[in-house]
Amino acid sequence: MINIAAPIVGAEEKKAVEEVLDSKMLASGKYVDEFEKNFADYCGVKYAIANTNGTTALHTALLSCAIKAGDKVVTTPFSFIATSNSILFCGAKPIFADIDPQTFNIDPKSLEDVLKKEKNVKAVVIVHLYGLMCDMDAILKLKKKYKFKLIEDCAQAHGASYKGKKAGSFGDAASFSFYATKNMMTGEGGMTFVANSKADKYARQVINHGRGGHSVFTVLGYNYRMTNLAASIGIEQLKHLESWIEKRNENALKYTEAFKDIDFIQTPIIPKDYRHVFHQYTLRIKNSKREKFIKHLKENGIGCGIYYDKVLYQQPYYKKLGYKCAFSNAQKAAEEVVSIPVHPLLSDIDIEKIIETVKRFKV
Repeated sequence: MINIAAPIVGAEEKKAVEEVLDSKMLASGKYVDEFEKNFADYCGVKYAIANTNGTTALHTALLSCAIKAGDKVVTTPFSFIATSNSILFCGAKPIFADIDPQTFNIDPKSLEDVLKKEKNVKAVVIVHLYGLMCDMDAILKLKKKYKFKLIEDCAQAHGASYKGKKAGSFGDAASFSFYATKNMMTGEGGMTFVANSKADKYARQVINHGRGGHSVFTVLGYNYRMTNLAASIGIEQLKHLESWIEKRNENALKYTEAFKDIDFIQTPIIPKDYRHVFHQYTLRIKNSKREKFIKHLKENGIGCGIYYDKVLYQQPYYKKLGYKCAFSNAQKAAEEVVSIPVHPLLSDIDIEKIIETVKRFKV
């Protein structure tokens, strides 16, 4: 079986973990500090706060933007549930807008429709899905016009960029995930970016029980600290991220060229001035043939996945909350998307097998 994802753990990561174990300083410490600095430098930001995972990183990002109970926060319905759940964690209300059917990211036109309809929107959480950034020019224009806080969910976009500026460096705050299957990982882990020293100080209290001194707790906080063990892995992973992104793009280009004339498949796009990092290589399988297509792949030893087969407002819990949205682009995407392996460990033989298998599929 050619797996949909394959975490890369080399000798450097193993050595780094051994160093931490030998040091006996397993909890948060100097390795976390180093990882924060290195990742911030890589992304071109000043303030980075390491977290336990991508969900806590997004929750911390929202809190750093003063999102509180009763606030309205607009986001995409086509994402992992942690995106909207993190809004709920703050006591705020997620409000959804539709997606662009070409990029799968939030559609600025739909977003503006929501902003016109919903008064006093406090923030917008955008998701750079599958490794492609959102339409940042349009979104930043809306931010200026409607005066909302902008939070970037970059869980799948490590190293993605627009006009040379990296994901996570555009908004008032941002979050990353270092889950085991991400483009770089720490097993579990996350990172929050904030825009200024005041937000940085507050976010560091949030992730450390609200601590304002050794035995002084001045705000409501949580235990969201990253460990030195996780950070040591992240330090080494970051050193390889650029080469891994290059390999992902090489694999993606081979697929796009091979599938360009298959009429039932829509391949991913890369708009001008954007750097896609292909966390997922996601196809749209038209004509209601997705289930048959997936069965064909699996029978031939090709791993695949659907990200995501249900929009967020259709999840049972959100139905209980009373959501009755209907966004056609998001719902259509949920019916058609399927991702195939694109990770750096794929060999030329693997790529050839995947391409040949897809081409043999009979509609």
